Amino acid sequence: MLLDSAGTGGWHAGQEPDRRSTAVAAKHGVDISGQRARKVLPGDFSRFDLILGMDRANVRDLKALAPQAARDRVHLYLDFAMGRAADVPDPYYDGAEAFASVYRMIREASEALAKRLEASVSPTSGQASSTI
Repeated sequence: MLLDSAGTGGWHAGQEPDRRSTAVAAKHGVDISGQRARKVLPGDFSRFDLILGMDRANVRDLKALAPQAARDRVHLYLDFAMGRAADVPDPYYDGAEAFASVYRMIREASEALAKRLEASVSPTSGQASSTI
């Protein structure tokens, strides 16, 4: 399974994660220091079976970028992962506690998403279903 992260804008392309994100992840035993920001590329819509936006503006921008045939693979992250039609807030202009709160939110949703994706894999073929 191929996973990646990208933004709908290229403002921070090539930059490391915000130091507050790195600190929260490290506190939970996750090293994200080697990650670098990148912008969504047109080829991403053919490389990935599922494209998740963290908020409704991301989803709108992703659907505008996506070829018509790929638009049904773009979803709101919390809605797809947990059935909760809500945005993941951007903690950038808030303090360290906002980063910790977003980390917890994403961690919980990621665990739910992993279970959902695992349940969609055929035990005989090992292939993920395209009808998630």
